[in-house]
Amino acid sequence: MSLPIGPISPSAIQAADPASITFGGSQSQTGTFQALLSDAVGSVQHFQENSQQAINNFLSGGGQELHQVALAAQQSQLAFDMFVQVRNKMISAYQEVMRMQL
Repeated sequence: MSLPIGPISPSAIQAADPASITFGGSQSQTGTFQALLSDAVGSVQHFQENSQQAINNFLSGGGQELHQVALAAQQSQLAFDMFVQVRNKMISAYQEVMRMQL
């Protein structure tokens, strides 16, 4: 079953308000980009804290399984690597915009 494709009317196109764009389902009052960046840093920090807690719990004999410790450490590493790559892409995009001639 396919739906017919209709034309786009000018009244259907609305101007996008940058302040109305949300990431992750919630919008902060401090600004979307700042909130997005703050959430990303907080998420990476949360993964690293969980990893450190799992390692400490395992070393103290607290009943933590080795595979859970390895999984927590890998999640922490992946989150940090992804954050670094996103940061590198943002810096690259900023540098590209700065090289543009007006």
